[in-house]
Amino acid sequence: MSGITTSGEKKLRLFSGRAHTELAGEVARELGTELVPTKALDFANGEIYVRFLDSARGADCFVIQSHTAPINQWIMEQLIMIDALKRASARSITAILPFYGYARQDKKHLGREPISARLVADLLRTAGADRLMAVDLHTAQIQGFFDGPVDHLFALPMLADYVGDKVDRAKLTIVSPDAGRVKVADQWCDRLDAPLAIIHKRRDMTRANTILSAEVVGDVKDRVCVLVDDMIDTAGTICAAADALFDNGAADVIVAATHGVLSGPASDRLKNSRVSEFVFTNTLPTPAQLQLDKVTTLSIAPSIAAAIREVFEDGSVTSLFEGVH
Repeated sequence: MSGITTSGEKKLRLFSGRAHTELAGEVARELGTELVPTKALDFANGEIYVRFLDSARGADCFVIQSHTAPINQWIMEQLIMIDALKRASARSITAILPFYGYARQDKKHLGREPISARLVADLLRTAGADRLMAVDLHTAQIQGFFDGPVDHLFALPMLADYVGDKVDRAKLTIVSPDAGRVKVADQWCDRLDAPLAIIHKRRDMTRANTILSAEVVGDVKDRVCVLVDDMIDTAGTICAAADALFDNGAADVIVAATHGVLSGPASDRLKNSRVSEFVFTNTLPTPAQLQLDKVTTLSIAPSIAAAIREVFEDGSVTSLFEGVH
C-alpha cells in the first residue's frame, strides 16, 4: 500500500484582531472554545506586527475582525493576520467581517471613482483568505466581488423578533428609509405581518451623508413606524427620515439597524432625536457616549458562532436563515 494514512481529527482555531475583542470573546464562548493567544503591537511608525502563540498547522482557521474606526488600521491588521496563517500552513482560512469596511463604495456614482468594496475583497483573497463571512452586507452584489465562498449572515430575524415582542403588531408599519432598502423592509413586513411605507429621498451625491429632501410614501398616521436599515453612520439621514414620519402623523418611531457606525455628530443626533428607541447589533463596538437608555444593543455572536460551526462541520449556513435572502 502506497502513501500514508492518518487518523487525525479536524481542528478549529478562532483568532481575533484588536478591533472588537468583546464580540470575538462572545463568539468563542458560544463555540465553547477560546481565542488563540496572539501577540499584536504597533511599531513607532504605525506598522503592525502580529504573531500567534499557538500552532495553526493543518487547522481550519477563522479570523474575526470588525472594521471599526480607525478602519484602515483594522483592515490592515486582518490582512496581516491572514498572511501569517497562510505562512503557518493553515488548512483553511475564513475571514469573518461582522462589519465589512468600504461596503458603501460598491459601484461608481460618478466618473473616476473607485469601487473600494471590490478592492477590499481582492486584498483579502490575495492575503490568503479562502472564504468570507459577513453580516448584512450593504448590497448583496458584494458577494460576487470575492473569488471564493461567501457566507452572508442576516440580523433581520433577531431584530424583527425583538421589535415584534415589544410593540403591538397591529399598530406596526415597517418603513424603508430609501428605495434601496425596500426588499429588506418587505422581509420585515412578511415576518411581522405589517404594512410597508417608503421614504423617498433625494441625495446630494457630491456630499456624503446629505439628503436634499424626504417624502413619505404610504400611510403612517397614528402608526408605530419601524425604520429599518443596514447601517447608521452620522445619523443625519435616519433622523431626517424619522422627522418626516412624525410630520406625517406617526405615533412613534423605532429605528432598527444592524451596524451602528455612529460617527461624528451621531451622539448628539441620537440624544436629541424624537425616535423612542434605536436598536443595533454589536457588529461594531458601541461608543461610551452612546450607551443611552434609548439605545439597545443585541448580540450577533450566536449567529456568527452557529455559522462557524456549520462551516467547520460541512453543514449548511443557508439553513440558519431560511426565508431571508
